[in-house]
Amino acid sequence: MLAVILPASNEADYIGPCLAAIAAQDRAAGPVLIILAANACRDATVVMARRAEAALVARGWRLVIDDSPLPGKLPALNRAEVIAKSEGAEMLVYLDADVICEPELLGEIRAALARPEPTYATGTLTIARARSWVTRAYADLWKRLPFVTGGTAGAGFFAVNAAGRARWGDFPDIISDDMFVRLHFSPAERHQVPARYHWPMVEGLSNLIRVRRRQDAGTAEVYRLYPHLYANEGKGDVGAGDLVRLALAAPLGFVVYAIIRLAVRMKPPAADWSRGR
Repeated sequence: MLAVILPASNEADYIGPCLAAIAAQDRAAGPVLIILAANACRDATVVMARRAEAALVARGWRLVIDDSPLPGKLPALNRAEVIAKSEGAEMLVYLDADVICEPELLGEIRAALARPEPTYATGTLTIARARSWVTRAYADLWKRLPFVTGGTAGAGFFAVNAAGRARWGDFPDIISDDMFVRLHFSPAERHQVPARYHWPMVEGLSNLIRVRRRQDAGTAEVYRLYPHLYANEGKGDVGAGDLVRLALAAPLGFVVYAIIRLAVRMKPPAADWSRGR
């Protein structure tokens, strides 16, 4: 069985469309268990999930809601994995609540993970169109970075099979869970399927700076705590030639990206984090 683990904290505006997209997956998805790991929600996230449950039940699938007052995405993932294991799930999909999966995605992920060796899989990342011009410009540049064009970025959506999940224990209390998981696999063990998923960026310059600061802190944290994982990075640094290419391809985006990078370097990351919405 394939289990979709969906951590959510105050995602009432997003959880309905996210679950509707899961319910619309094609037949290749096979049997699916959806685990909503609601953590410290103060809004109608759980209510909205219940409203979306009928479409999942109509597919013969189950929605399990773990509604915990305890905050934190990583503890939520650990609780959801206990449920997935008790249900006999052999494949685990980790999905952010604001991501929209196209209908072929889970079926292609299932096929990619159906092998005995440790395997990581993700879909083809597509950035959802932003409302603000500054986020659209930043996204136009970001999607051209080597980290993204090289495939298997896994931002907001990634999956592992049972052999792959055996490579680490509980999720540690870190910032970047997606990077932590991805670096447990060599580039040859990571697979990107053609089906797309739509991942949104936060709106506005100040929010982009805040999220970029968090991303940089998360990267530094993983490299500091787990230096042995760096060997699996598999991406090159952005060199002078890359900078020229990016500036020519997306000049406005390059300016916005440079402003954000400068702002991040001028102020260290805060102790806490907000998604910026």
